Amino acid sequence: MSRKDGPPRLRTPRPSQGYEVGYGKPPKETRFCKGQSGNPAARPKGARNKVPALNAERLKAIVMEEAYRSVAVRDGAREVKVPIAQAVIRSLAVNAARGNARAQRLFTEMLWSTERENKELADTWLETAMTYKIEWERELDRRARLGITDLPPPLPHPDHIIIDMNAGTARVIGPMTREQKATYDQLLERKAEAEVEAEELTAILATEKDPRMRAFIEDDLAHTRKILEMFDRMAPPA
Repeated sequence: MSRKDGPPRLRTPRPSQGYEVGYGKPPKETRFCKGQSGNPAARPKGARNKVPALNAERLKAIVMEEAYRSVAVRDGAREVKVPIAQAVIRSLAVNAARGNARAQRLFTEMLWSTERENKELADTWLETAMTYKIEWERELDRRARLGITDLPPPLPHPDHIIIDMNAGTARVIGPMTREQKATYDQLLERKAEAEVEAEELTAILATEKDPRMRAFIEDDLAHTRKILEMFDRMAPPA
């Protein structure tokens, strides 16, 4: 059998002179270039040990996420879901109630610290509210004496700050921003209209003799008075 009659042979490219292709020696055109990664889409160099930015506070974010992640706990005969922080405090309180000395100390210290911080915050708010109310009452009195009427009233108005010295509390019953003031004024206008309507219905009811008309007026008057009660809750008098 001649070479022409046999199966065709595949011709392999001849390596360039001076470089032999073989085990551990791939062709030059397929070799990695120096300084170039074989997997460009992989994790950047040093990404594992990269330090977060100073303002990232990544650990705090992780702690907060875990603290308020819901977990299932037993509550008597049923199972409820509560945040991890609540579950931890509940477990600590239960162990303290059962006589665990370490749990009792930790729970007492935590309770004392929480109550102290709340008391300091309440005292600061009360002092701030009282100072604000007193100073603005003096300023409004000064404006009244001098006839100054072109200056806007303060927000919140001192009349809307209610101080309860017996309870040691202060609360604001009126608007605190310009947007709230606009809504508050609209409520006062509608409240005034409802008051006029209630007076008119009361006068009509006093002279109406027809039972059917009286029943209709009484229903309308009751509805108007409910609206006035709602306005009193939403927009207390200045």
